[in-house]
Amino acid sequence: MKVLAIGSAAKAMSDEDRKRIMPSEVPHTLQLYLDGKLEHFWFRQDVPGVAFVFNAETVDEVKVITDAMPLVIEGFLSYEFQPIGPLRPLGLLLPDFCPA
Repeated sequence: MKVLAIGSAAKAMSDEDRKRIMPSEVPHTLQLYLDGKLEHFWFRQDVPGVAFVFNAETVDEVKVITDAMPLVIEGFLSYEFQPIGPLRPLGLLLPDFCPA
C-alpha cells in the first residue's frame, strides 16, 4: 500500500527554530527514504509544507512514522493521510483485466 502524507505548517518557525530542528529533521527524512519507507518527497508549492508518499501496510503505520519526525514532535508540522494505489479504471482498457 502507498500512503500520501500531506504536511502543512502548524505554526510559524523562526530562524532559530529552523537552525535547531532541521539538522535532525533532514537526516531523519533521508533515513526513511534509505530504509524504503519513504518513496517520494516534495515541497508543497501552495503553502509551506511537504507531500510524501510512504510504503506501508496501513495509514496508522505512517501516522506512527510521521509522529516521530522532529518537526511534528516540535509542533511545527501536521499531516493529513490518504491511502492511494494503482489507477484501476485503466484496467478497463485491457482485454483480460481482472480487478483485485
